[in-house]
Amino acid sequence: MPSPFARLTTTALAALVAAPAFAEGELNLYSSRHYDTDERLYSDFEELTGITINRIEGNADELIARMEAEGVNSPADILLTVDTSRLERAKDAGVLQSIESDVLEARIPAYLQDEDNQWFGFSQRARILFYDKNEVTDPPQTYQELADPKYAGQVCIRSSSNVYTQTITAALIEHLGEEAVAGWAEAVVANFARDPQGGDTDQLRGIVSGECDIAMSNTYYFARAIRKDVDGVSDSLDMIGWVFPNQDDIGSHMNLSGGGVAAHAPNRDNAIRFLEYLASDQAQEYFSAGNDEYPAVPGVGLSPSVAALGFFKPDDLDATAIANNVPAAQRLLNASDWE
Repeated sequence: MPSPFARLTTTALAALVAAPAFAEGELNLYSSRHYDTDERLYSDFEELTGITINRIEGNADELIARMEAEGVNSPADILLTVDTSRLERAKDAGVLQSIESDVLEARIPAYLQDEDNQWFGFSQRARILFYDKNEVTDPPQTYQELADPKYAGQVCIRSSSNVYTQTITAALIEHLGEEAVAGWAEAVVANFARDPQGGDTDQLRGIVSGECDIAMSNTYYFARAIRKDVDGVSDSLDMIGWVFPNQDDIGSHMNLSGGGVAAHAPNRDNAIRFLEYLASDQAQEYFSAGNDEYPAVPGVGLSPSVAALGFFKPDDLDATAIANNVPAAQRLLNASDWE
């Protein structure tokens, strides 16, 4: 089934991402992606190129702080992390560098790139609304409607300290303005079924347990429960419905996973080669098949678990604009008493 992002695919683009030339050397990868399925990405790259990947994994903020502390002596070649705000944080910390790559420019849509080419998005997740089909006959169709008083006591959502909450709020600020989003945040808090807690899977479990009727979650958590057994979710999929919000205007918000070349990369050429590999059809298909994400490259096919969610209109808001609004989003969320 084709991707919902079918805009740029051509035979010429595919030719740009032919298998990298066999090379020598190493690549030092700092990654906060915690998915076992990424092992396939790394092993395939090593097999294609002959380049050995050395990995250090950890929390994104810790890795960024480590790269800052290491300075010019840092062995890092690549930083991979999840969410636009963290990619921008790395840029602001001075631990990434600008690069030039015809492959990345051709493959990755401009709105999924840093304006200075210091980071690029390689996979996406839509942040959408889920609901109990047995209890909710008129689910919210937009993010704004999540604040409607008729949903009082029904909403489960993550804490204000979570980057997913911050970036959806930052995106809404870009679309609606700070004043409107301040009111929205206060009204959503008034609709909470419980204090924010847990991860996205816990929001889905809240629907199954009856603790809440409506929840916000990234798509890949639900798609994963379609593909394999997820405790507390997979055995109750029939009761959960979903809505891709704002299909008549801005589209559904997309969270980004991406990476960039480290500021002092000792293996810079290998690092660029690795990012170009992540933009290849092979790697892009694996982001979907292995971790239930949407490819960043338009036209790449989806895995069955992701395709099962259906086609939708994504918000193509520039990722840099979202990142720039995160500080304002944090202020508004704190002022609304969103815990």
